[in-house]
Amino acid sequence: MKTLFAMLAAMLGQQSGMLGLTLPIDWDSMTPLPYQRQPVVTAQMSRFVAKEMAFSKCPMPPQQNGRHIVALDIAVLLSDDGSVRATIPRAINCSAVEQYGAGLVSTFARNNLDPQTGDPSGWYRATVTFEWK
Repeated sequence: MKTLFAMLAAMLGQQSGMLGLTLPIDWDSMTPLPYQRQPVVTAQMSRFVAKEMAFSKCPMPPQQNGRHIVALDIAVLLSDDGSVRATIPRAINCSAVEQYGAGLVSTFARNNLDPQTGDPSGWYRATVTFEWK
């Protein structure tokens, strides 16, 4: 897995001028992904994450008000036609959940982004929040 991330980092580093993403990613400065309708993370999705974190022995987040909460940031590259070209999850030390979240964001974005005037291409940030008891 570390090799995969190293290869991805090298590729992004080579293309950073073209793609506009610098490493390390400055998550706070990224523009939020412009959804038309805010996606809903269902209880079933959160249960899947809870089970996956337990099965994979991922570090469990501490409870807040009796609930576990995992907020996962995803960097999203949009093409000039507004479609998703790439998703990069922020590491939370649980690769299965990171990849699941990246896939959800890609699905949530399909036919659900605000049409923009001009070229929408570039990097955006999406956050997926999972909650369970």
